[in-house]
Amino acid sequence: MTLPQSLAVAIAAEIGPEIEASSPVGGGDISSSARARLADGREVLVKWNTGALPGLFTCERRGLELLRRAETLRIPEVLAHAEPAAGRPGFIVMEWLGPGSATPATGEALGRGLAALHRVTAETYGLDHDNYIGANPQPNRQADDWVAFFREQRLGFQMGLARKNGYLNAGRATRLEKLLARLGDWLPAHPPASLLHGDLWGGNWLAVASDEPALIDPAVYYGHREAELAFTELFGGFPTAFYRAYHQAWPLDEGYDERRDLYNLYHLLNHLNLFGESYGGQVDWILRRYVG
Repeated sequence: MTLPQSLAVAIAAEIGPEIEASSPVGGGDISSSARARLADGREVLVKWNTGALPGLFTCERRGLELLRRAETLRIPEVLAHAEPAAGRPGFIVMEWLGPGSATPATGEALGRGLAALHRVTAETYGLDHDNYIGANPQPNRQADDWVAFFREQRLGFQMGLARKNGYLNAGRATRLEKLLARLGDWLPAHPPASLLHGDLWGGNWLAVASDEPALIDPAVYYGHREAELAFTELFGGFPTAFYRAYHQAWPLDEGYDERRDLYNLYHLLNHLNLFGESYGGQVDWILRRYVG
C-alpha cells in the first residue's frame, strides 16, 4: 500500500522534512510498509497499522534501540514513532537500509556479530517491559531463575493461549504439564542472561546495501543464548558460514542438541496460536520426545 497522504503529513510534523514520494514494500503480515523519499534526499521505511496491538511500535522502537546500543550488528535507526490517535494509524519511521547481496562474508559477520550481541548480559532474565512475538503478546516479567522464566513467561503463557484458542486437547495438555514440571531436568537454571533479538528467523535478518548483515523486527529480552540459536535452525535461512563463525566466537555448551527442541517448542506453540493446527504435529512430536 502506498503511504496515505494524511499519514505523510503526520510523519513530516514529527521528523521535519516532507515526504516527496513513496512506494509499497511487501513482506509484513501485521503492518503496511512503504519506502519513502524525504525532501532532504534521505530514504526511510515507514510501517503503519490501525492499532490492533496496543503499544506495538513503542515496543519495536525500544527493541531496536536496545540492539543498536550493543553496537555489534547493523540495526536501523528509528527516526520517529507514534501509536494510533484521533483516527490516525500508528506508525514507525526508520532509516532505509537498502538491499544488498548475502555473501559468505556476510554470514560470517552475522555469526560473529550475534555472538558479540549475546555477550551483552543482564543480571536477570526477561526485560523491564513486555513486548510482542509476532502478533502475540510476549510477557517478560524478570526472574533470577532461567527455568522458572522459561516455564512461566514462555511455555506456560503459550499453553494458556492455546487453551483459550482451542488448540489444547487433553493429550497435549497432559504432556505439556508433565514437561513444564520436569523442565529443570534439561535446562540450566543460571546460564548467562544474554541480550537476544528474540525472533531471529530467516526473514528478520538481511544483507543491506553495503553487503553487511542487519537485524530487523525484534522481540528482545535477556535469556539463554541457546534459545536464539535454536530458532535459527527451526525454519532455516542461515548460511553455514553463520554457524561456523558463531561457534568460533563462542562455542555452545555440551548438550545443546538435547535442549534445542525445547527452546523451539516456544516458537512452535506461538505459531500454533497464530496460524492454527498445522503446527500441532510438530508441537506433539517434541512433547512425545521428552515426556512420551
